[in-house]
Order: sequence, then structure tokens, then C-alpha cells
Amino acid sequence: MISIQSLTMRYGSFTALDRVSFEVREGEILGLLGPNGAGKTTLMRILTTYLYPYSGTAEISGSDILKDPIGARQKTGYLPENVPIYPEMQVEEYLIFSGHARNLSGKALVDRLEWVKAECGLKPVWKHRLTELSKGYRQRTGLAQALIHDPEVLILDEPTSGLDPLQIIGIRQLIRTLAAKKTIIFSTHILQEVETLADRIVIINDGKIVANGTESELKKKASGFQQIRLAVREEEPAVRKALDDLKLCEEIQPLGISEAGYRRFRIRGRPGKSLLPEIDALVKAKNWALGELAEDDTGLEEVFIRLLASGKQEAAHG
Repeated sequence: MISIQSLTMRYGSFTALDRVSFEVREGEILGLLGPNGAGKTTLMRILTTYLYPYSGTAEISGSDILKDPIGARQKTGYLPENVPIYPEMQVEEYLIFSGHARNLSGKALVDRLEWVKAECGLKPVWKHRLTELSKGYRQRTGLAQALIHDPEVLILDEPTSGLDPLQIIGIRQLIRTLAAKKTIIFSTHILQEVETLADRIVIINDGKIVANGTESELKKKASGFQQIRLAVREEEPAVRKALDDLKLCEEIQPLGISEAGYRRFRIRGRPGKSLLPEIDALVKAKNWALGELAEDDTGLEEVFIRLLASGKQEAAHG
């Protein structure tokens, strides 16, 4: 549905995007993750034809953003980080205006107005002026203008920025509902957003793609080693000595004693080494009472930090 090919954007000597390439499949929610200033907004502005790239191109559902920008716009709905509104307009007036700008009229416009009013939850504020709306309803109104022409692709820049927890939950639910019929790219610097919404994650930093994959794929790429949790009824020195003798452990971190009386550890293996079968055999050989032996899931925050660091190291050596 979306194909991005070597997009580069420069402002004088500063490179905001550096040969960025990836694809988004039909019906997929792709989370574009990166720190502030990474290049996420620049990329989205190029995809929506708001900016003209220095080099490279992209296709939106078969329409090249350079050769057929009008076609690309017709297939795209865009919600920028700061919702484009006219404060003195009523919600209904604003969306009628947005529909006219998208060449909608007559029954087609009426049908779409009814659809966005229902799907975006705007009925309670339909006759309110935009200046009277909470930020949550402003975001919903911004989504409605992005959806008024029933686009195939939805591009959302920081869609939950500045919202309170209840508003965030509402916008997330709305995005999930829309994903049933739309291909969606959304940018964020909030890890929880991609964990909750994204089918796949692209991490961008300093204008370059650092990683591209599902959450589980990124975790495997970031760790390069196995990390497990172990809980046994045995004294810490004895457990440490036995694990050290295996010569497979990079780090042994004690986590205290559980309510059931098991001494708990987090153990990180050496790169390329498999810990679980070796430690399982050790526990059986020592006849330790076992409370837990399982792979420890690396959190996305740790994955993000590691991938950014490895990306910078690769850039420094490249």
C-alpha cells in the first residue's frame, strides 16, 4: 500500500532524512518511533506531498508522490500534530468545509458527514465551535477531517500528544476501529503507543532507519542474548557458584526472596548461548526446589535504547 524508496531531505548542510526506505502492507498499522527531532514529521510531510524531497520518492497505493501528487493526496488522510482548525467554525461547518475541499458534495458529502460524526464520536459537540472543544474532541475532529473523503491510507503525526489518559484511551480505540479498513502510519516518541497499537515498528533516529520489524523481532535483534528468570530454594552463594561454573552467564542479578520462599534471580547469557536447557539440567542435578524457570521478556524501552545506541555506533563506523 505504501512504498518508500530512498527518501532524502536536506536543509542546507543538515540532513533531516537519509535514504529512508521501507514498505507498509495493506491493512497494517505501522508505528514510526523515534526521539523528538528524529525525522518522523519530515517523513510524514513528504508522504502527504506537503514537502518536496531532496531525492528519492514514495508511492501511496500506486500513486507516485512526485509524478502524481494529486492522486496520492486523494488516497491519503492526514492528521498533523497540531490539528488544523478554524476556531470560530462549528464542528459541522468545519467538516462540511473539509468535505468541499475534498470535492465532496450532495448525498456523498451528507453520507460521509454522518459516518464521521458517528465513528469519531462527535455527536455531543456537533454544533459546538471548535474553540470550545477539549483537546480530545479537537483530535477527534482532526481525525474526522482526515477521514471525510474515505481515504485508503491514514497518516497520523503524534495522534495522542498532549491528551489526558482517558482521551488517549478513546483515540487508541478509534484508531483500532479504523484499522479494520485503512492502512495506517502513526508517529510517536511514546513507547506505550507502539506497544498498544502497532503491528510493526520502524525506529528512526537522526534521519536514518535504525530498525524495522514486529515488536518480537526488534527484541531479538536488540538483545542478541537470552535472559531468564530463575527462582529456587537455595542460598545465593551456592546458586552463584553453580551458575558461574557453567561459564554461560554474563550477569547474575539477585531479585530477593518471593513470598513462597524462593530466591529469585535474573540471569543474562553470553551472546549466542542458550541458557534454559543448561540451567534446567543444573537445577535437576542439584536437586533444588524450583519455583520458576522462564525466559525474561526484554521491555520495549530497553530495546529502544539499545537499538538507538547500536544505530549510532554503526553510523560512527560507517
